[in-house]
Parts: sequence; C-alpha cells; structure tokens
Amino acid sequence: MIQPRFDEKTGLMPAIIVDATTKDVLMMAYMNQESFDKTIETGTTWFWSRSRQTLWNKGESSGHTQTVKEIRIDCDLDTLVIKVDKKGPACHTNHESCFFRTINDEDETVY
Repeated sequence: MIQPRFDEKTGLMPAIIVDATTKDVLMMAYMNQESFDKTIETGTTWFWSRSRQTLWNKGESSGHTQTVKEIRIDCDLDTLVIKVDKKGPACHTNHESCFFRTINDEDETVY
C-alpha cells in the first residue's frame, strides 16, 4: 500500500471529501497517521481536529456518517481525495457541503 507523506512539522495532511455518487466536494479536513489508519481500518472517515487536538469520527455525535468508497492520493503523496457515501449533511451548519458559499455572497453569517 502507498504510504502518504504527512507534513514533517504538523504531522497532518489535507483530505478532500467527495460524494461518491454526485462527485460534489463535501468538505476538507486534516488527517494524521492515526486518523488515516483508523479510516482504513473502519471504512469510515476519521480526522484530526486542530482546534480540539483530538481525533474525531465524522458523524459520531450527529449521525451524519461517511462510508469510504475510495481513497486517492496526489502525485506528491501529500493530499488525499476520499470518495464517500454520506448519511446526512457533511457540514456542521447542516448544509450538504461545507462549500455552499461563493466569494461574492453578501451574507457573511456562518449559520
């Protein structure tokens, strides 16, 4: 198996989450070696929370889970694209995707 190259300073790697059916970009989060290994082991997405400094399993508290269908890695081995089947919205704001705004949006409200 190809081994990702996690950042030497932070130990993290960006993971772009994509809906396996619609191909919509759902979210971006960070993984470390442990969350990557847990994702491979469980078949669900695990990430590293930079703000809480802890692992988190997507949907653990909300029920909005992500089942991994495929993991791709870029040519430099330092960014992942993870295709998932999702249950519920991907964004903590209850939007289907975290990328629901355009740069020209007038409303800067998060929720």
